[in-house]
Amino acid sequence: MKTALGQQVNKTIAQLIGDHRRFSLEHRLFNTISLLNTVTNLGGAIYLLAFGKNKFLLFLHLITGLLFFLFYYIARFRLTYRLLYYPFVLSIVVFLFINALGNAGSSGGTIFYFIPALVIAIILSEKTRTTIFALLIFAVATIALLLLEKARPEWITQYLSVDERFADITSNLLFAQIFTGVLVMVLSQALNQERQESDNLLLNILPASIAKELKEMERVNPVDYESASVLFTDFAGFTQIAEGFTPQQLIEELDGCFRQFDVIAKKHNLEKIKTIGDAYMAVGGIPVSNKTHAVDCVRAGIEIKEFIEKTRKERAATNQPYWQIRIGIHTGDLIAGVIGREKFSYDVWGDTVNTASRMESSGEAGRVNISQATYELVKDYFDCEYRGRIKAKNKGEIEMYFVNGVRT
Repeated sequence: MKTALGQQVNKTIAQLIGDHRRFSLEHRLFNTISLLNTVTNLGGAIYLLAFGKNKFLLFLHLITGLLFFLFYYIARFRLTYRLLYYPFVLSIVVFLFINALGNAGSSGGTIFYFIPALVIAIILSEKTRTTIFALLIFAVATIALLLLEKARPEWITQYLSVDERFADITSNLLFAQIFTGVLVMVLSQALNQERQESDNLLLNILPASIAKELKEMERVNPVDYESASVLFTDFAGFTQIAEGFTPQQLIEELDGCFRQFDVIAKKHNLEKIKTIGDAYMAVGGIPVSNKTHAVDCVRAGIEIKEFIEKTRKERAATNQPYWQIRIGIHTGDLIAGVIGREKFSYDVWGDTVNTASRMESSGEAGRVNISQATYELVKDYFDCEYRGRIKAKNKGEIEMYFVNGVRT
């Protein structure tokens, strides 16, 4: 129930201030703040209409409320906001300045709004010069208000009584606090959402422990693993069959396969390393070492093979061609880590990786081919077929086995 409510709240917020996938953080903040100003100023106009006597302030709140709504509409539905910064900030300053004149100047309650208004201007500023502009314009407005009050006290509308002053100042102070609190809450939620999205993106690229190390240390030390298992897959007949697809169809087919491979890899505790064209690579036993990595890799290999076989049968029923898959697995020592500072990736190196690649290329379509090293670790769990010593490119002859299935 809470989840459904939360989803509905998020959907409503996205409709009001813009979806985070299409609107930048600054854009959403502008939409939010302009909408808040619209509500507060129009709300002030309604209050003055019901209880106030100052028609000029009523008119001021109404006009500026509509102006802020115009800013909100342009930013939210015309997808532009950068050009609105200066008009927006100046509108706030002018409104607060005139509003202060009608509320006893520096001794009135509306001067409290200069503080959250300056916070708004700084939050929305994207460059140093706009921040300096905001500071200067608010400083100038404040000094001008004080000087005007000193030189032309008759221009300031004073309170009729001490009780009126007390009521106005306390209500304005309370409302300014609430407004500032809402502003900070909106900002913190937006920043937390951005940080969560950034963390999720990083976790899609790197293992959780590696991502944490990278954020804390700004680098990742390479780690030696005495034993890990590397799984390679490659589509057989890919080039010929791909010629019958449009580029969009080809990408969709590969994406569908690799998405399922990702699910299978995660299910069997493997770490996906990368895809290269139509090849897929995953490793068991990293970044956290374990003793089941060889079995995990073989189970994943079998499941991947079965997924492709099932898809081939479904396509064959409608006379559509589909590729087969070769899968190779080898176990041994390797090094894992992150290289580079831009567009970095978690990767593995060592002869084990090269040999695993040869297990794939030396295998057969629709079969899981494993090395002697992997066989020794999985022979009690799977029915394996000895192939003999098979010549592998740049490796000489290597003993290999086909995995026929799980041992019963």
